[in-house]
Amino acid sequence: MTEHKERTVIVTGAARGIGYAIAEAFIKNGDFVAIGDLNLEQAVESAKNLGSQAKGYEVDVADDESVKRFIDQVITDRGTIDVLVNNAGLQHIDKVEDFPVAKWRQLIDIMLTGPFLLTKYIVPFMKKQQYGRIINISSVHGKMASPFKSAYVSAKHGVVGLTRTVAIETANDGITVNAIMPGAVKTELVMKQLASLAKEDGISENEALHKHILDRQHLKRFVEPSEIAAAAIYLASDGAAAVTGETLSVSGGM
Repeated sequence: MTEHKERTVIVTGAARGIGYAIAEAFIKNGDFVAIGDLNLEQAVESAKNLGSQAKGYEVDVADDESVKRFIDQVITDRGTIDVLVNNAGLQHIDKVEDFPVAKWRQLIDIMLTGPFLLTKYIVPFMKKQQYGRIINISSVHGKMASPFKSAYVSAKHGVVGLTRTVAIETANDGITVNAIMPGAVKTELVMKQLASLAKEDGISENEALHKHILDRQHLKRFVEPSEIAAAAIYLASDGAAAVTGETLSVSGGM
């Protein structure tokens, strides 16, 4: 099986957490990673930690002009973009009647409009080279719901719809488009989420962990960031060339 070597990979929200683990895995795979993050200082620092096969860039994935500048910078530096991993995300927990409209818009903009914009402006380059891999980080909340997460659940469902639509549109251009559905990964985002859920329910964080996450999960443990990264490496490989428009749940059984 022939593999494309030293591809240029964009990973958004890669300064830390799942995105950082994905970036690290692609570098170990022999690829170059453009770390796109709203916080340029963190992106540059993370790229420095990852070595010469990474570079940090500033990008606001919800802003049209920022996304175009980012893509132009990567194309100027590297000449191409072979793999796109839409990972940037955030969370806000509130009852729907208390959910701030500004927060709703922020979450939808970052986790749904963001992947749309990156995809919109990168697909033409991938079509020109007749090769590309687009991997969207959705969530188990792309197929199920939990209380107090109306914006997050809506965005992650939307990401699945975007994935399947673009997969159809690019099927004859050497491009595959798939989504990964992580379960509970032990990141700063999830730990803050547990604290909010515990507060909403009036219970301890450990009780909230079991009530909202582990009670519905077969393995009864957190998923490791490296396990999400391994799924991304597979979906970007030549071995997954016939896999498109699919969702891959890496959730411990949820």
